[in-house]
Amino acid sequence: MMVIRRFEEEAARNYAKGKIGGFLHLYIGQEAIAVAAAEVLEEGDYIFQTYRDHGIALARGMSPNAAMAELFGKDTGCSRGLGGSMHFFDVERGFLGGWAIVGGHLALAAGTAFKAKYSGEDRVTMCFFGEGSTNIGGFHEAMSLAGLWKLPVVFVCENNQYAMGTPLERTSPLKDLSIKAQGYGMLGDRLEGHDVEVVRERLGAAVGRARAGEGPTFVEILTYRFRGHSMSDPAKYRTRTELEQRKQQDPIAVVRGRLVDLGVEENALDDIDLEVDEEIDAAVRFADESAPAQEDVMMSTVLVAEDGS
Repeated sequence: MMVIRRFEEEAARNYAKGKIGGFLHLYIGQEAIAVAAAEVLEEGDYIFQTYRDHGIALARGMSPNAAMAELFGKDTGCSRGLGGSMHFFDVERGFLGGWAIVGGHLALAAGTAFKAKYSGEDRVTMCFFGEGSTNIGGFHEAMSLAGLWKLPVVFVCENNQYAMGTPLERTSPLKDLSIKAQGYGMLGDRLEGHDVEVVRERLGAAVGRARAGEGPTFVEILTYRFRGHSMSDPAKYRTRTELEQRKQQDPIAVVRGRLVDLGVEENALDDIDLEVDEEIDAAVRFADESAPAQEDVMMSTVLVAEDGS
């Protein structure tokens, strides 16, 4: 969780320096979800994420070097510097992308789940999306087919309270989005996302059901992003008081406090923080020193019709 937090903080800093172009959506405040998900998934499972994708990519095992280099547009990045912040990809780890089109990737997740079931593979798909996606056509189509065919997929709605700058009460007649699961013949669950152990237990149960052939689950996790929607968002739609209240449930502070209560020395936790600082500083240096994205790679990864159009 500290690796994700420090990675995102350095990403923000280097974006401000002009070293990162395009959009940048930070995962600060939501780290417990990514770490818990990575704990309950197996090596062959599939993961889809939105454009807020750095956290789950790192939790799944992507190196900070490859992740930071991608943000810097370097050839050593996870997508050879061609995808940037919103398009991380790591086939080796089953991380099938950050996706920029809101709700567009849910149908793809249903597709990999169908493929696993059709082929008799012991693979579960976990698909993340924000609450704003639950009003998109692709959400309904994916959920409907997943429920009908009892696909091995877990749909995880990271409800961070705001669809860009619009609060949930202005976009949905329901406050409890997990109720929507009933309309698709699947189980629904709803929980707070600041406690990594609670998230791990509930996501683990959903993954277990999917792997046992019991069908999909729609899990709504109530969380909160401490930064704006993206780096270009000053987040003036919420008050400082609201933000400070939410930070009382900072997932990293929660788990650190629990570790101390269990007898872990503060010095040991400080040492971990220092190790993480060194790892992320090294990732920034690696990205800085790497060669930029290559034109020949760019051209060889574009599909061209035989007539050249």
